[in-house]
Amino acid sequence: MNLNDATAEQLQQWESELNQQYEAIKGKSLNLDLTRGKPSAEQLSLSDALDGILNGDYKTADGTDVRNYGGLEGISEARELGASILGTSSDNVFAAGNSSLTLMHQTMEMAYHFGLGGEGSAWKEHGKVSFICPVPGYDRHYSVCEHLGIKMVTIPMTATGPDMDAVEKLIADDKSIRGMWCVPKYSNPTGVVYSDEVVDRIAALGKQAHPSFRVFWDNAYAIHDLTSTPPQLKNIAEACETAATQDSVIQFASTSKVTFAGAGVAFIGASTNNLNAFKKHLGFMTIGPDKVNQLRHCKFFASKGSLTSHMAKHADIIKPRFASVLEHLEKAFNDNDLGQWESAEGGYFISFDTRPGLAQEVVKLAGEAGVKLTPAGATFPYGNDPSDSNIRIAPTVPSVAQVNEAMEVFVTCVKLASVKQALA
Repeated sequence: MNLNDATAEQLQQWESELNQQYEAIKGKSLNLDLTRGKPSAEQLSLSDALDGILNGDYKTADGTDVRNYGGLEGISEARELGASILGTSSDNVFAAGNSSLTLMHQTMEMAYHFGLGGEGSAWKEHGKVSFICPVPGYDRHYSVCEHLGIKMVTIPMTATGPDMDAVEKLIADDKSIRGMWCVPKYSNPTGVVYSDEVVDRIAALGKQAHPSFRVFWDNAYAIHDLTSTPPQLKNIAEACETAATQDSVIQFASTSKVTFAGAGVAFIGASTNNLNAFKKHLGFMTIGPDKVNQLRHCKFFASKGSLTSHMAKHADIIKPRFASVLEHLEKAFNDNDLGQWESAEGGYFISFDTRPGLAQEVVKLAGEAGVKLTPAGATFPYGNDPSDSNIRIAPTVPSVAQVNEAMEVFVTCVKLASVKQALA
């Protein structure tokens, strides 16, 4: 289907055929959901052994009774688990509750109101505060900034990570910049893995930016590989040590898509200075995290032999779903310009770009045909995709058969919206 060379008669014929297909789909009364990157029930069941694994033994290796108060940093076993995921020392990791998003919000709120670098480092004391947001990106990141009244400035994602020329220019030109969001491995939603050069340039930003500048390094998909030979992400902690900018990057991760999404363990990894500042303010919020859950996670992974083997089981479940999405996209759009996408090697999403001006229409058509998609614009700050083209596909929750059904609807909606646009 080459719309550029089509005559008006051809376009009208295609529109008629696609309308018939679309009405037939609507007659099926489908109810499918590709909106959020959640684990499927099959994935969650991989961790059912968490229930009862402690068997009445609530003591850590050092004798701590996890049923009681205390331990803001988390138990040592959980900190070691977080360190293995983040690629840093356990001394530079705190283990917390189930949500890394909570840790990110807390950290940003502390940096804004109180500062992480001592007296005078609070962001609010310096007037307008802005954050760099690579786009398309993660909508929850944008919600945190919007909640705190922090202005978001977008820069484009490339095949190797954020456009670092644009990032460095922004930092040089805009003195209100206080940080930057990053999802460095299998970036949400594009699946991009940052190149070594990009990691090094991000580590160097601490020397170019305001002293209170912080990169929020949300490594949510650090161990969510779909292949046995995954791309390697350069270690940001080591890059910062080389650049002598250890305070400029704060890492986050969790087991939310590894075990139980609502009952995981989250981690923050940072320099001693950052963690001391974080701990000071954290002490006013809590007397300690859920150490019982931390201990049962550590015992669970020890019983499984390795985290790697556990994640391989996740990959076996997810891969057929991703393969289904890619097969439908390649079949429908490989020989035309109606859509562009990235072939992800891990993570939870596939990013799809329609022709400019069509994302909202495609999402609307799909919704009316019984397939819910992430709202168009969600991958941009304030829900505003300037080209109205990006759609995030999240295929993990439905069965493979349901993903197939949903993708048949999706490609029909993209084709129909594109033909209608060409006719108009």
